[in-house]
Amino acid sequence: MRVLADPLRLQIISLLARETLCTTHLVDETGARQTNLSNHLRVLREAGVVETEPCGRYTYYRLRPEVISQLAGALGDLAETARATAETGRKRAC
Repeated sequence: MRVLADPLRLQIISLLARETLCTTHLVDETGARQTNLSNHLRVLREAGVVETEPCGRYTYYRLRPEVISQLAGALGDLAETARATAETGRKRAC
């Protein structure tokens, strides 16, 4: 969740959902500096959200949809739990 909370990382993920892009494309699309973008891509890669594909002197990034699906499922489960709790009015006494 924390990995996706940053606005630039969320923008990167949105772009990668539509196509596989290299760092140069992402710099052009986001307007971010290359060093800043590379740091965010490293965080996404280490979290397993994106994977890389070397192509000559460029590195292409691809979103891992199964990771996003797992997160969406977990968030859906949390929403259902919160909905059920709201309907029952359950609260812990102080």
